[in-house]
Amino acid sequence: MRKLKNSELERLDVEAFKKTAKIPLIVILDNIRSLNNIGSVFRTSDAFLIEKIYLCGITAQPPNKDIHKTALGATESVDWEYAKDTLALIQKLKVSKIKILAIEQAENSTMLQDFNIEPNQKYAVVFGNEVKGVQQKVVSASDYCIEIPQFGTKHSLNISVSVGVVLWDLFKKFRF
Repeated sequence: MRKLKNSELERLDVEAFKKTAKIPLIVILDNIRSLNNIGSVFRTSDAFLIEKIYLCGITAQPPNKDIHKTALGATESVDWEYAKDTLALIQKLKVSKIKILAIEQAENSTMLQDFNIEPNQKYAVVFGNEVKGVQQKVVSASDYCIEIPQFGTKHSLNISVSVGVVLWDLFKKFRF
């Protein structure tokens, strides 16, 4: 095996990315504190052709050098918008028939591997604050609560890891 050079990866440029069909998935960041986590979400969203990111509440917005450090330019390719109130945003999205998936540990949650997407349905996934998680009022207003199964001693994953796990799983379900 030989490691591929970046020039051999045949990646899209920003203009081509903007024109490429996206999977029907929106990412919502609910009060994320870490600028590095925000940048990582942009980069992962670029990798899996996410339609849009909403940055809510205290979540910082580009341009920001610390976001850029981990996003590596993905703030230019992935569409994004700021929304002050996460609950108001999801209520607006639900009016547009978008199903809301809170990524959280909760009673009667559905394990990620058991969640099946519906054909021709658009979804928005909500990821919460590094300490408090997704706000309870947002979890309560969501159509589904999806949980990432964990088997070790820790109670949670870093948000950027959670985003990677969830987006890859949903991308596979949309594409394969």
